[in-house]
Amino acid sequence: MNRKKFIYGSLIGLSAGIALPTYFISTSKNEQFDSASGKPDQLDIKLIKDFIIAGHSKLELVKEMLNEHPNLIYTSYDWGNGDYEQAIEGAAHLGNKEIVTYFISKGARPNLFTLAMLGQTNLVKATIETYPELLFAKGAHGLSLLHHAQVGESKELEDYLIQKGLTKRVIKIR
Repeated sequence: MNRKKFIYGSLIGLSAGIALPTYFISTSKNEQFDSASGKPDQLDIKLIKDFIIAGHSKLELVKEMLNEHPNLIYTSYDWGNGDYEQAIEGAAHLGNKEIVTYFISKGARPNLFTLAMLGQTNLVKATIETYPELLFAKGAHGLSLLHHAQVGESKELEDYLIQKGLTKRVIKIR
C-alpha cells in the first residue's frame, strides 16, 4: 500500500467514524427533524391514537409511551366530526383519577371536564358562575360536566350542576 492510498483510506475511515454516529444521534426517536425545514417531524397519527386509547385505562403502557415520546402528553385525536380527545380526557370520562393525576404531573393541561371528575368543585363552580354558557359544554364524545362529576363521585358538584339545569350526561355532537 502506498502513502497516497493510506492517507485517502484513513480520511474516509475518519470521516465515516465521525459522520455515522452524528447521523444516528440526530435521528434518534426523541429528536427527529425534517432536514429541509429544520422543524421537528410530526408524531405518527397511529402512535397518537394508540396513546389516546391507552390513556383511558392503561397506566403502565402510558408511562412507557411517554418515556419514549414525552410530547404525546399534548396530543389529541379526532375520532370524527371534530370529536377531539386528549388522553387526559379519556381517563377523566372513565373516572380514572390515578391516570389523570399522573398526566397532570407530566404537564398535561386539565380542562373543566377533568376538574369536574377530580371533584374540584370550587374551580368548576367559579368557572360556571363566570361563564354560565359552559354549563352545557360538550367534552370528548359529547360527555357533559354532569357525566364527569358522576364518574368522579363528586356528589356536591353533581347536585350543583343539576340545580343549575344540567340534566344530561351526553350532549349530542353536531
